[in-house]
Amino acid sequence: MPRSIAIVEDEPLIRANYVEALTRLGYEVRGYASRRDAETAFAQRLPELVIIDVGLGDEPEGGFELCRGLRAQSATLPILFLTARDSDFDVISGLRLGADDYLAKDTSLHQLAARINALFRRMEALRKPVAADSVFAQGPLKLETERMRVTWNGADVPLTVTEFWMVHTLVRFPGHVKSRDQLMRDAQVVVDDATITSHIKRIRKKFIAIDPAFDAIDTVHGAGYRWKP
Repeated sequence: MPRSIAIVEDEPLIRANYVEALTRLGYEVRGYASRRDAETAFAQRLPELVIIDVGLGDEPEGGFELCRGLRAQSATLPILFLTARDSDFDVISGLRLGADDYLAKDTSLHQLAARINALFRRMEALRKPVAADSVFAQGPLKLETERMRVTWNGADVPLTVTEFWMVHTLVRFPGHVKSRDQLMRDAQVVVDDATITSHIKRIRKKFIAIDPAFDAIDTVHGAGYRWKP
């Protein structure tokens, strides 16, 4: 069965071009012109990955609203923004809402396909049985690599795939400072320092929502971040 992708894009020609291109790559692709059309379809069945433009018709922030709703439906659904809105503010806004990646529309099809493949490879881990050597535990933290699952005091931490690999990098080497470049490389994203900072802030908030006393992630100014041993 081909993997299913939804693309939410209000420009008919652009939408049709991406649907055709991704279909040629072997995906099952459906296109939607508006947030409302997409939400109606997603209420029936979620695709395996969603590509969203920010401005949708008469909704300048429609893509952001759609992303917020999708992330509430699923903590692990891969969400990728593909948009002409590529300012630092927009990129950080999209990632703060839970998107796994954010690309400009002048990105080549080859690079887009690579990002999609990377997200699908990471999601494959959810289907694998848990192996004993894939489980890491330290204090209240438990991390299951194969299932991409993190719990704190027994409660699930709803991390996106990008956030999971950042946490994975930190907790596998407690006490070691990991630079933003290392976190970016392990999460298979190419973003600026401010975006990495935004991801770390979101990760902290998710742990704090479970445990208000959470303080396991240290910021080492000028160097990066570390997980307290």
